[in-house]
Amino acid sequence: MRILVATDAWQPQVNGVVRTLMMLAKAVEPLGAKVAFLTPDHFRSMPLPTYPDIRLALVSPRMASEFIARVAPDAIHIATEGPIGHAVRHYCHKRGLPFTTSFHTRFPDYISARLPIPESWVWAWLRRFHRPSANIMAATPGLLSELSARGFANISLWPRGVDTNLFVPQRRAPLDLPRPIFLTVGRLAVEKNIEAFLSLDLPGTKLVAGDGPLRAELAARFPQAVFVGMKHGEELASIYAASDVFVFPSRTDTFGLVLLEALASGVPVAAYPVSGPRDVVGDAPHVGALDWDLRSACLQALTLSPEACRAFALGMTWEASARAFLDNAVKTNTRKIIAKERTRAPQRLPNGARWRQS
Repeated sequence: MRILVATDAWQPQVNGVVRTLMMLAKAVEPLGAKVAFLTPDHFRSMPLPTYPDIRLALVSPRMASEFIARVAPDAIHIATEGPIGHAVRHYCHKRGLPFTTSFHTRFPDYISARLPIPESWVWAWLRRFHRPSANIMAATPGLLSELSARGFANISLWPRGVDTNLFVPQRRAPLDLPRPIFLTVGRLAVEKNIEAFLSLDLPGTKLVAGDGPLRAELAARFPQAVFVGMKHGEELASIYAASDVFVFPSRTDTFGLVLLEALASGVPVAAYPVSGPRDVVGDAPHVGALDWDLRSACLQALTLSPEACRAFALGMTWEASARAFLDNAVKTNTRKIIAKERTRAPQRLPNGARWRQS
């Protein structure tokens, strides 16, 4: 089975959407499927001035149709609501092709944090975008319930996973910092609410791994915090394992893969009792402390068992995530319809690009 995934979020971005899609592509192969990605790499694109790692793809429905006809997928999944997502949605809608979508980002919260646009307008736009979807995939039961309450239909659960071979308690970095170490990992942008963490009166060290438009401002305002920049792979895993508490100050994330990465590393979580953390650790108070008083949550998390955190994370696999995705995707089948289009499609992709297969 070949699945085309259309996404505006792609490398060099480092975020939960990109990580989820890359792990999905790897996890579906043993299950007999392959993923072909349609990304900004296939079109001319330009970086956004404030976010140079985020590129805006210059794509038309015709350019997307040439790629889709060439790949001839069995199923089409639209992961993001950007220009590529809209182009593929237009292609499918015009031809009566079924497709699935997923809800990764709380755009209403993100946009209202930056612009004077009512959240209700953004929710209306999102409902319109996802309405033709045969299956809207949500990461958590809480998000599924919220979307249903907001008028979305055809919603299914697509849980996330964690690489428990990479993120392990034994991979400890030799951090020569005062203990306890309170760590946060993520993009340093307004929606992540990092300031709430850095403002806390906590013992030991506040450690920040990540980059973003607010890094210079936050580093200047909170000189006692330690900023180590963007980290990847084993280096990131070693920082997790060497920390005592993982602090997740975001109030807007739909899930938060970093929560599972911390737990797999044997590090308990401190967070606000909002949908993302609540869905991850809400039923397992022995691995995380959720409190509107974030300082209280941090201090409570210090008393929790690293072994319990690790055991909890071992049950959250990418294989289970991939199986759930495939169960949702196989409800659609586009190959027969696209095969007819393929005979009329030009053999060259836009700008000479080749299709990317994981």
